[in-house]
Amino acid sequence: MTTHNSQYSAETTHPDKQESSPAPTAAGTTASNVSTTGNATTPDASIALNADATPVADVPPRLFGSFVEHLGRCVYGGIYEPRHPTADENGFRQDVLDLVKELGVTCVRYPGGNFVSNYNWEDGIGPRENRPMRRDLAWHCTETNEMGIDDFYRWSQKAGTEIMLAVNMGTRGLKAALDELEYVNGAPGTAWADQRVANGIEEPMDIKMWCIGNEMDGPWQVGHMSPEEYAGAVDKVAHAMKLAESGLELVACGSSGAYMPTFGTWEKTVLTKAYENLDFVSCHAYYFDRGHKTRTAASMQDFLASSEDMTKFIATVSDAADQAREANNGTKDIALSFDEWGVWYSDKWNEQEDQWKAEAAQGLHHEPWPKSPHLLEDIYTAADAVVEGSLMITLLKHCDRVRSASRAQLVNVIAPIMAEEHGPAWRQTTFYPFAEAALHARGQAYAPAISSPTIHTEAYGDVPAIDAVVTWDEQARTGLLLAVNRDANTPHTLTIDLSGLPGLPGLGTLALSKAQLLHEDDPYRTNTAEAPEAVTPQPLDIAMNATGTCTATLPAISWISVEFHG
Repeated sequence: MTTHNSQYSAETTHPDKQESSPAPTAAGTTASNVSTTGNATTPDASIALNADATPVADVPPRLFGSFVEHLGRCVYGGIYEPRHPTADENGFRQDVLDLVKELGVTCVRYPGGNFVSNYNWEDGIGPRENRPMRRDLAWHCTETNEMGIDDFYRWSQKAGTEIMLAVNMGTRGLKAALDELEYVNGAPGTAWADQRVANGIEEPMDIKMWCIGNEMDGPWQVGHMSPEEYAGAVDKVAHAMKLAESGLELVACGSSGAYMPTFGTWEKTVLTKAYENLDFVSCHAYYFDRGHKTRTAASMQDFLASSEDMTKFIATVSDAADQAREANNGTKDIALSFDEWGVWYSDKWNEQEDQWKAEAAQGLHHEPWPKSPHLLEDIYTAADAVVEGSLMITLLKHCDRVRSASRAQLVNVIAPIMAEEHGPAWRQTTFYPFAEAALHARGQAYAPAISSPTIHTEAYGDVPAIDAVVTWDEQARTGLLLAVNRDANTPHTLTIDLSGLPGLPGLGTLALSKAQLLHEDDPYRTNTAEAPEAVTPQPLDIAMNATGTCTATLPAISWISVEFHG
C-alpha cells in the first residue's frame, strides 16, 4: 500500500506533493452549493444492449475482494478485539464479521501492503504469549503479533473468504516464501507442516493466490528495488514456488501507481523476465477530491471522473503484459490483480508523515512506537460512494483482464466498515455500491452501448456524464444494471433497453426485482457512529416493462442499481 496518491498524468512533482494547490473554482462556485436537484423530464441519454452484444467476460468472484493490512486499527480494534462485547473465542468481533458477510467480500489480501516488506511470518504463529513484539517500519508502529496467519485463516473460515497471501520480498525472499508455503499448504509429515498441525490446524490451508512482495518500486518500501532487480528476484521466487506447488496463482508487483516514473516499463521488464511462472500483475490506484478542503467545483468534477484514470491504467498495464507475452512467444495472458483500489484522502496521511519525519529528524528518539493507533480513518461522503460505484463499473467492464481486485481496505483504515473500540460497527457510504455488485453481479458482464451528454474536466478533458455496466446470469435468469451520473451539476434521464440480453425467448420475459438510488443533495454528507444511516440507497422510481425497457432519472452525483429477472 503506497503512502502516496494516484492520478494518471505526467507529474513533475513528487507524488505525495501533487495535491499542494487546489484547482481554481468555476466562477466562484464551490461543489457545496452546486445544485444536485431538478428534473430532466426528457431523456437525454440512453443505455442499450443490442441483440448481437458480446460479453466482456464471465464475472470473476475475486473481483469483489478486499484487503486487510496490519495498519492502524484494521486488525487490532477492527477484525480482532478480544475484549469487545461481541468477541468470540478467538477474539474476532462478530459485529464486524456480520458486516463483512453483508458486504459480500470473496477474497482478502493479507497481511500487507507496506507492512509485509519487513514482516517475519513466523512471528505470528504458535501460542500468543510466546510471540515477539516488533517495530513496523512502514507505519512507525509496534506490532504485537497477536494476529498472524493461523488466526487470519480461522477468521477467513468464519467470514467465508479466500485468502490472497503476500510474502516479504523486502527484507527476506526465496527461503522465507518456501517455508511459509510449506507451513500453510503442506501435507503433514514435513517440519513446517507439522508445526502448523502442532499449532492446531491439521488440514492444509489451501491458499492458492500469492502476492510476491508489495510495491517494490516504491522508495518508501523497505528493500525497494529497481525493475531489473525485482524481475530477477520474482523470477526465482515464482519458479521455486511453482516447483513446490504448480497449481499456485502468483501475482507480481506492478507499479505502485501511474505517477511512478517507470510505470509501464516496470511491468514490461518484470513480466518479460518472469513470464513463465506468473499469473497476475498487481495494479494500485487511489483517488480523492483534491479540492476537498475548499470544496472546489472543478476538483469535484475531476474526482467524479476518476474512472477515466482507472480505464487508462488498465489499458497501459494490459499492453505491457501483452508485450511480455509476445517477447516470450507465450500463449497465456497475464491477468491484472487490481489489489489496491478505492478512495483515500492521502493528502491527510502525507501531512502526518511529513510531521513525523520533521520530528524524527530532531536527534535520536527512544520513546516506544504506538500500538494500533488511529491511522487513515477516512470518513466517506456520498460523493465518495458514487465514485467508488463508478470504479466498480470500470472493473466489471474490464473483467476480461482484471480477474481479481481488492478494495482497500476492509475495516477502519480507508474502509467501508468502521468500528469503535468497545463500541458499535457501522457501514460507511462506500459500503453500498460494493455490496450491491458483490452480491448481485453474476454470469457475464456486458459493456452496453451508451449515448450520453459530456462533461468537461480539467484532468481528462470532455468525458461522458453517464457510465454503466450490465451483468446477466443466463442460467439463473437474473441480471444487474449499474449506472452512474458523473455530472456534478445536472441530472440526466436515461432510457434503458435490455431487450438484447442473450437467452431471452422473446418479448415479455423481464421483470424488475429491485431498483435503488444513492444520492444526497449535499454530496459531502457522511455516515457516523451517531448517524450510521444518514446516507443509504433509497428506492428508485422506475418501472420496467415486459420488453426490458424503462426510463430513470439520475440526479447530479448519483449511482443506481437495477436488479431484474427473467
